[in-house]
Amino acid sequence: MMDAALQAALLTLEPERAHAVALQLLATAGATEPGRRALRFLYGPAQERGVELAGLRFPNRVGLAAGYDKDARAWKAFAALGCGHVEVGTVTPRPQPGNPHPRVFRLRDQRAVINRMGFPSQGARVVRARLDADRPYGTVLGVNIGKNKDTPLEEASRDYVELVEVFGDVADYLTVNVSSPNTPQLRELQRGPALRALLAEVVRARDAEVARRGRALPVFVKLAPDLDDADLDDALGAVDDSGLDGIVATNTTISREGVTGRLAQETGGLSGAPLTQRALTLIRTIRARARADLPLIGVGGIMTTEDARARLDAGADLVQVYTGLVYRGAGFVRAVAEET
Repeated sequence: MMDAALQAALLTLEPERAHAVALQLLATAGATEPGRRALRFLYGPAQERGVELAGLRFPNRVGLAAGYDKDARAWKAFAALGCGHVEVGTVTPRPQPGNPHPRVFRLRDQRAVINRMGFPSQGARVVRARLDADRPYGTVLGVNIGKNKDTPLEEASRDYVELVEVFGDVADYLTVNVSSPNTPQLRELQRGPALRALLAEVVRARDAEVARRGRALPVFVKLAPDLDDADLDDALGAVDDSGLDGIVATNTTISREGVTGRLAQETGGLSGAPLTQRALTLIRTIRARARADLPLIGVGGIMTTEDARARLDAGADLVQVYTGLVYRGAGFVRAVAEET
């Protein structure tokens, strides 16, 4: 009841304001051990089924998708809520404000969100200072990394390599974000030779960090749901050739299929229920075309426990939620954790 009331109140606020309020509440509660214990008591899953993936032990199969806790302000609170993994970011090397406001639009009747945030980030050094070796409830910590908006595409690998070096000693895994539709030309990096060159540089930097730190550091790449068959095959080949550890699928979509109304034509990435089937189809396609043991994290349009179960049945090893939290509240994590 309390969760429903809070969620209803948040949904009366302007979307980005609601997000900021929710994040501040969680950051405050998650900053202390008593606060985390309270969150765990109220929202934590009664049972968890651990899973091994990419050399890491996940307490359960549900995690927080990148984009919710961009600057790692509340990641320990999400661990207390029951997230088996938390992916903070997208983090850029240097601070940047993101795109002008308004940049988030809630389509309540369609349980969807359109955002054109554009990687607002306090920068790698600030985010790094908020991360430590503590892992409440065994939660796995991922860091989603992206280039600064003003970094030319031909120099993008420099940004990603820098971020590997900054977070290599504290992240449990990294995700290379080349699929957001809200940074100009970023998606060009997930196609053909550009992706192969970028992933090769990232893996070289990762291997140097592993040699230096003496610990494994899996690296994933996050792909868009809008890739055509040829581009997807190229991406899967680049993952195999580079030695990357896995794929996160999917990011938001630029499609407006199934979306109507005044806000439908706002530019940006669409998430939520209209993305459910498209993201599920991509998981099935990747699992059918990729090597059988390739780790695969499913995200995008997971609005119910049945959506999460379908993603796992289609071949995902783990799932991540974001827009489902917007509409279902904090208890949604527990529901998914207990059902998967």
